[in-house]
Amino acid sequence: MTDSITLTPQKYTNTKQHELARLIKSFSGIDGDHETQISSLHLICDSNIAVPICHIQKPSLCIVAQGEKIVMLGPESYRYGISDYLAVSVGVPITGKVTQASREFPYLAIRLDLDPNLIFDIMKETDLLPKKIKRSSRSLFLGKMPFKLLDAVVRLVQLLENPKDIPVLAPLIIREILYRILCHEQGDALKLIAMADSNFCRIAEVTEYIRKNYDKNLRIDDMAVIANMSSASLHRHFKDITAMSPLQYQKQIRLQEARSLLLSESFEAATVAFRVGYDSPSQFSREYLRMFGLPPISDIKRLRLALSQNT
Repeated sequence: MTDSITLTPQKYTNTKQHELARLIKSFSGIDGDHETQISSLHLICDSNIAVPICHIQKPSLCIVAQGEKIVMLGPESYRYGISDYLAVSVGVPITGKVTQASREFPYLAIRLDLDPNLIFDIMKETDLLPKKIKRSSRSLFLGKMPFKLLDAVVRLVQLLENPKDIPVLAPLIIREILYRILCHEQGDALKLIAMADSNFCRIAEVTEYIRKNYDKNLRIDDMAVIANMSSASLHRHFKDITAMSPLQYQKQIRLQEARSLLLSESFEAATVAFRVGYDSPSQFSREYLRMFGLPPISDIKRLRLALSQNT
């Protein structure tokens, strides 16, 4: 007669989280954002808690297997760890900082890029229509991790151990993951990115326009035409969704691009300022300091030092 061990729901969840952490560490190995054989799935490993990282977060689902992180969207901050999921429905410039990690126990997470067309297909098949929402919802939101979602995510990452199964099983599990999110308490905000005439889709067109033309002088009236809104409505909905105005959004894109140029190439700060659309290098330096906490040259030295310590 063999002993049977009955796991409590919490212990079963912990087991799944440990398995997810093991898989991420096994297939990432070093710090960074790692592509996988599943095109929409990325594995993230980060042992550095010293330097905030700024980037454009595309529509995606992020789930932490180990550690903790804080993400800043405009003036707002969101802290999440292994009991949460974070979803982004419109591409936004964010600042992320790992707050709980070490060499022995790095921050480990997955990012699953979202396909609005697939979300719409699932909504049609399941009649998961969004409820009427008077105001536009934030493009970034946190939810408590339901066990069935965690279970599906673990099964998706486990496919990396059996690549021959990926073409058949990955699309099915990804559909399940999206279905679990759409059924969850925060699902309505995600449904809106698949609705062609929603404010989300209109604002997404404007954010795409800004990203492509960040180095130019942009006019609110022109962006309002793209969104098919009045200038006042555009400003209100844009801020509701992204937590910043269109011009603040453009400024963050400019400064993130400037940081990337300074880090990857040997440019002087003034040259970079003009390349990303600033007329005044001194204004560029002031706004860079305000966003990143250090002047351009000092910040790049800090970043390069942190990167060298991780290699």
